[in-house]
Amino acid sequence: MIRFFLVTLLLNVITTAASAQTSPSRPTDWDRVLENAKREGKVVVSIPASVELRTAIEAHFEKRFGIDVEPIVGTAPVIVSRIVQESKAGVHYFDLHLGGSESVINVLLPEGLLEPLPGWLVLPEVSDAKNWWGGHIWADNSKRYIYTSQAYQTQNLWYNAQSMKPEEIRSFDDLLDEKWKGKIGYLDPRFGGSGASLWSYLRDIKGEEYLRRLVGQNMLFQRGERQLAESLAKNKITFLMGVTYYSFAQFIKAGLPVQPLPTPKEGLYVSGGSGHLVILKNAPHPNATKLFVNWVLSKEGQEVYSKALGQATRRLDVDTKWLQEIGVAAAKDKLTLEQYHRLENQSEEKLKRSREPAAALARKLLGQ
Repeated sequence: MIRFFLVTLLLNVITTAASAQTSPSRPTDWDRVLENAKREGKVVVSIPASVELRTAIEAHFEKRFGIDVEPIVGTAPVIVSRIVQESKAGVHYFDLHLGGSESVINVLLPEGLLEPLPGWLVLPEVSDAKNWWGGHIWADNSKRYIYTSQAYQTQNLWYNAQSMKPEEIRSFDDLLDEKWKGKIGYLDPRFGGSGASLWSYLRDIKGEEYLRRLVGQNMLFQRGERQLAESLAKNKITFLMGVTYYSFAQFIKAGLPVQPLPTPKEGLYVSGGSGHLVILKNAPHPNATKLFVNWVLSKEGQEVYSKALGQATRRLDVDTKWLQEIGVAAAKDKLTLEQYHRLENQSEEKLKRSREPAAALARKLLGQ
């Protein structure tokens, strides 16, 4: 009887094992996302105007998943205005937006056009807070809509190495010297972005009178980052403020004499750069959107995004020390969390307290 029982048990084990090998496994929820995303065929993403980023997305995401990414590029105010107008007309073309936080917080968030994000973070390597320096950090007060994937002390002070030496500007006060009159460019602080971030930081640490004197230096204020970067590369200006690495990438690769200025003695603010991610309500390609969100926040996606833009991710498993070569210091490599929360200036709370009054001053000094 015992022998019969053992033989029967052995036969059951063999049958079960054989069945497991020949029967297809049941599809998981993620498998269904992949399948449905391929049916949708594409995802429409508003991204920074970086050729390197578009090329990298094609080489990694599109090649891996076979899903087209339609990139929409432009200044944040223009893109956000388009999203709002289309939504009011019942048109939903965009799936998600990646960029700075200001226009998202000031326009998309109060308009109620954002989808709560936590439920879209489904892959464990993305949803597990242990993989992120500081855990999950959000730019909005409700901590539901605007995910901050990056944190770093930005390099947005650049000089032409043929026209000046870096030791000539060791403090922001040095910019008030008469010799720099007519030689400084600035990304217009009236329209958000890194120009506005730096402007509000200078207001906080130097005061409004300093900014009045800085404007008196007959500075070149423009909205186009690429145009300003080109002006510096061609030595039309000597020093440039508010423009970040990815606008200079092609000039640097071409060997033109543009260099990041060493951090002034007053230090720099902490930025989330172009790493703020939001999902638009009624996204027309929800499965492709979910796929892209989890990819771009994965180890691979953050490596691609960080390298293309020269901005530092908060992912702990992505190397960011190489960014020091271009003057960018990742928060996770240099700061404590207390320092980060004191120096960051892209959150909803900081925008209301610091950047809005600074923007009002910019409009007063430079006109509407």
